Amino acid sequence: MKNGEIERVSRDGLAFYRSVAWGGLRHGIFTRRGGVSRGDWSSLNLGASIGDDVQAVRENHARMYAALGVNAQRATSCWLVHSVDVLVVNEAKNGRQLPKADCLITNLPDTPLVMRYADCAPLIAYDPVQRAIGLAHAGWRGAVQGMAAKLVEALQNAYHCHPADIEVLIGPAISRRNYPVGEEVARQALAYFGESAQVIWRDPVSGAAHFDLWRANRLDLQGQGVDKAQVVDICTYDHTQEFYSHRAEAGRTGRFGVAVSL
Repeated sequence: MKNGEIERVSRDGLAFYRSVAWGGLRHGIFTRRGGVSRGDWSSLNLGASIGDDVQAVRENHARMYAALGVNAQRATSCWLVHSVDVLVVNEAKNGRQLPKADCLITNLPDTPLVMRYADCAPLIAYDPVQRAIGLAHAGWRGAVQGMAAKLVEALQNAYHCHPADIEVLIGPAISRRNYPVGEEVARQALAYFGESAQVIWRDPVSGAAHFDLWRANRLDLQGQGVDKAQVVDICTYDHTQEFYSHRAEAGRTGRFGVAVSL
């Protein structure tokens, strides 16, 4: 995966980002455009537990699957809880949601993995050698507990993947500049990554700690031997016309979708 090989695709009124290098893998980081949700959730909201109309959310899911050309009947997701728990998908769940976790992996073809985001970093992993994929949800809680590392370890344990073969796309998330955090969060980040990692930046005027989600997840991957990682450096906070942002919209917002399928 080479830097710069990210393209924005428009299809059926929807828009999504994908890696050009993964031409044989169906995957997309969808924007909030092209759905049927209204109000605070306008318009391609994929979150079903945040107050939006359930039928609208179902239609949005259907539109996403159709635009990506994946099998909606075999789509698999889970209840996101900011953990580092990983679930191995070894059978199709026919659109049902799995228990609480923040990472899914599979080597099953025609079995889309799906998650929802609104500032946290999406991690899409692909091993073209062992033909395995993973999808993770990594906000600050996940990052300081090693979500990215857990993703790599799970692919190794389940499918004998080699870190040198694993490629990861780190999606749009809240940028360091817009992500001030409390001192307890800063302490946890420094405890996990170390002072020299520079995942915590201090505002030169206020002294407030800011967390760098993209850098933290990338460093965690590198620590596991994954050197093929690329960031889609679009800040969700700065681009609410394209992506939902929990912080920028004070919690009254939707969730954008990410899907990947062999």
